[in-house]
Amino acid sequence: MRTVQAVLFDFDGTLADTLPVSFNAFRAVFLKYEGKLLTDAEIVQTFGPTEEEIIANHISNPAHVDEAIEYYYEVFEKDLQEHVQLSKAIQELVLKLSALRIPMVIITGKSRRCLDICLQNLKLTGYFVATIAGDEVKRSKPDPEGIFKALEILNLSTEDVVFVGDSDADITAGKSAQVLTIGAHWFDTVQNAQFGVEPDDIYTRPDQLIALVTGSQSN
Repeated sequence: MRTVQAVLFDFDGTLADTLPVSFNAFRAVFLKYEGKLLTDAEIVQTFGPTEEEIIANHISNPAHVDEAIEYYYEVFEKDLQEHVQLSKAIQELVLKLSALRIPMVIITGKSRRCLDICLQNLKLTGYFVATIAGDEVKRSKPDPEGIFKALEILNLSTEDVVFVGDSDADITAGKSAQVLTIGAHWFDTVQNAQFGVEPDDIYTRPDQLIALVTGSQSN
């Protein structure tokens, strides 16, 4: 069995149940500026780039892009503060891994601005040795660039880490980097309810990840 020396996480749908908030904010933007009412599935199809890039790519009038981006963040942060709390199970996961001195890294397609809003509002700052946002890599997931960047920061090899995410892009990135991949299906809303790319395992509870790490450490 591999010894897990660090855990790499996706963010939306993995560490926090923020996807409904993202969907609502994008829906509000596209309704206001394009007159289109998009479904969750249609919004997921735009994912990959950062929030700013998605909006810039899909707002037909370039003069409205900056205003639309600010509107996105206004809706997003308001809904985040009103409707999203860090789940008890994720709190326990983060605290347990911290107590075990297992380094944690976030690798997300979110922009730095959006990730920082989430970390601050959910009181997750200070637990991660690094956070890699979508606008801090040249190629976002499913490209493995973010994973390799994390390995360089951690000074670890591919055999030493596990990457946890809820989307095909996450699993594809993990497989491309040849790291252990775990599909996270512990929130009601995830990017991919059925994985098109098979992860090494699928967990429906965060404590299964604790068991993986502690089990590997004891061997």
